[in-house]
Amino acid sequence: MLKAAIAGIGFMGWIHYLAYQRSTHAKLHAFCSRDAKKQAGDWSSIRGNFGPPGEQISLDGLKVYQTLEQIVKDPEVDLVDICLPPHLHVDAACLALEAGKHVLCEKPLGLNTADCDRILSTAAKVGKQVLVAQVLPYMGEFQFAYQAAQDKTYGQPLRGHFKRVISPPDWIPDFYDAKKVGGPLIDLHVHDAHFVRLLFGMPRRVMCSAEMHEGVVKYGYSLMEFANPGIVVGTSSGVSEQNARPFCHGFEIQFEQAAMQFELTALTDGADILPLKVLGQDGRASAPELPASDEVSAFVAEIDDCVASIQSGHVEPRLSGEIARDAIHICQCLQQSAESGNWIDC
Repeated sequence: MLKAAIAGIGFMGWIHYLAYQRSTHAKLHAFCSRDAKKQAGDWSSIRGNFGPPGEQISLDGLKVYQTLEQIVKDPEVDLVDICLPPHLHVDAACLALEAGKHVLCEKPLGLNTADCDRILSTAAKVGKQVLVAQVLPYMGEFQFAYQAAQDKTYGQPLRGHFKRVISPPDWIPDFYDAKKVGGPLIDLHVHDAHFVRLLFGMPRRVMCSAEMHEGVVKYGYSLMEFANPGIVVGTSSGVSEQNARPFCHGFEIQFEQAAMQFELTALTDGADILPLKVLGQDGRASAPELPASDEVSAFVAEIDDCVASIQSGHVEPRLSGEIARDAIHICQCLQQSAESGNWIDC
């Protein structure tokens, strides 16, 4: 069984920890943290915008390190799972790769394409895999749409609209700092940019009209045009001040032979859901039955595919570092468009 080590015990480190407890393909061997309480297994201070809050964990069978430098010297570690703040991803990934470890990097791979390229070139040089935990294509409704596109169940995807909105992410320090987190485009919209890239390929050019904050897009509406005439994708994404709606996301995708609709809105007093519907050419709407899941299930599937990619040498596209890099490039182009008011070639 592949042995993994988590670098960085914040919200995503906690979620990945929970996923490893359920994985049948990977075992969590170690973690590192500079926080003395977390080293002792007290993760109760961890909070995020989904999933259970952190708690006291058992350290039985786990090696505990203070630094990533210590982790990469452990000969038993096969995979370093990077859950550090985004601006630390590049140096951490390259350090692990150069030490002969495979890397699973929580999104974003880097804050810009140059950072992503540095990681990818290092992986190529040392002959190790770098996989990116984008997770969205493993979540029920998105997984269904992705698989339908892969299998051409309803023909080719022709156009779509994707929506992703959060209330102010007060749990993320320096959220709008372009050199540390990158703001909504790099932290939030990258999910939809990545999913669009998976379904439609790389856009030919993009346009974004946006409200700006501290020099980065706060809330934007975008259009993406593709080389194939007629294929256009729209998105709306960013931060809303209305705390009664901490989060919402959804899509409408038009295929050659059907359309799909889905939207989830998380409210402070519950959730409103427009269940996934497939709208057929015969005037009927059907609701596909999705596999039973919870908020950690997608991360378990992601980790299991990571192991399969490493063992087979064939990278699952949803984990591809190159496709994750393309998603960052799309977001950079949208930022440039918002600044200039012009279409930007990708």
